[in-house]
Amino acid sequence: MENRINNLLNKKDNILSIYFTAGYPALDDTTHIIKELARTGADLLEVGVPFSDPVADGPVIQESNTAAIANGMTVKLLFEQLGDIRKEVDIPIIMMSSLNPILQFGFENFCKQCKTIDVDGLIIPDLPVEEYIDQYKEIVEAYNLRNIILVTPASTNERIHLVDKHTDGFIYMVSSSSTTGENKNFESDFEDFALRLKAMNLQNPLITGFGIKDKNSFDRVCIHSKGGIIGSAFVKALPQEDTITVAIQKFMSQFK
Repeated sequence: MENRINNLLNKKDNILSIYFTAGYPALDDTTHIIKELARTGADLLEVGVPFSDPVADGPVIQESNTAAIANGMTVKLLFEQLGDIRKEVDIPIIMMSSLNPILQFGFENFCKQCKTIDVDGLIIPDLPVEEYIDQYKEIVEAYNLRNIILVTPASTNERIHLVDKHTDGFIYMVSSSSTTGENKNFESDFEDFALRLKAMNLQNPLITGFGIKDKNSFDRVCIHSKGGIIGSAFVKALPQEDTITVAIQKFMSQFK
């Protein structure tokens, strides 16, 4: 079945994906951020479901999670907020969440709600690929969602091939083994991993995340992958201006 993620991958290179935490900086900012990012040139959006103990996130995203939870953001409220988003936004949207909030909501119910509001995919960083295949893949595919799985420099070639075999979309290439926003050796780590993956002749395209903070680092990862994901740098920029609109416009202007 048709999916916006596959359509985007088929027609575009240098894909700019932006991550932000739902309910941050303010509880009702979520849909406004989505609309403004779509308007200012983002190709793909990752909407983070806030969780008290997010996996692999650096301090910026951890703090945004804490603030969003304090603001009152929940999975149920997020689905309510996104109920009419497809009336104005047509770019692919992925829900990024730790496994725990999804299980609390009910895994199939979560997928069903994603389908209802026309979300295109999931990223669940702490869901091992073997567990996904055994317990959840059938559910995800039944609702025409794409499950995006992370691979890191620590992943074995065997595991990477397993991820590739069970992916229909793109593979999330983690540029290094550091947390988000924290890598000090970004370029050399990324280059080594990118060349290793290229030699593996994977069937799915790669989009790179972790350590991308501006146009320069985005352009660097696009040499070896289909696009790049910016999270911490964007989340950090959101409260820096008088309004969310100005903050997004200022951040996104560098990519024009």
